[in-house]
Formats: sequence, C-alpha cells, structure tokens
Amino acid sequence: MAEDTMLTKTKLALRITTTAYDNDISDLIKAAKLDLGIAGVILPSELDALCGRAIITYVKVHFGASADADYTRLKASYDEQKAQLQTATGYTDWGDLVATS
Repeated sequence: MAEDTMLTKTKLALRITTTAYDNDISDLIKAAKLDLGIAGVILPSELDALCGRAIITYVKVHFGASADADYTRLKASYDEQKAQLQTATGYTDWGDLVATS
C-alpha cells in the first residue's frame, strides 16, 4: 500500500495521469530508496515528508528532466536533500562506528 501511495504522490509531482509509465516510475522509486540506503540513510517511512521529497526529486532527475539546466538543478537538489538526510538525527544508523586517528 505504501508503494502505491508513493507512486501516486510521484505521479502527481510529475503531472502524469496515465498508467503507461507506472513500471518505470516504480523502478525509479525503488532505485531512489536503494541510493539513499547506499548513502547510509534509513527511510523511517516514505510517507515521511523529507524522505518522500527526496524520492520524488530522484525520480524527477531520472524521468523527464531532459534539458541540461533542469537535470543539473534537480540533481543538485537531490544531492543536497540526500546530504541533509545523511547528517540528520533519526535518518542514519552508523552503529558503533567510531573515528580512529
């Protein structure tokens, strides 16, 4: 159900009303979650406003941003959102990692 909700929210953000692109958009949603996970971000819920916005921005970067200016702007926005999540309390779990000198 949450996946359907994220798909619906993402399609709304992309201004898409057809179901023709649902598989592509769903794959990009999954890729966004994996990309955030690789960066150490734990998604408490995709319904979380910050996580949801990052996922939608990732999809916008990779779906339909054809102009170079749009791609660059959206990519920078996603990278900033990801960086903020990486440093925010409650969005990462690095365990007992301790910096050593």
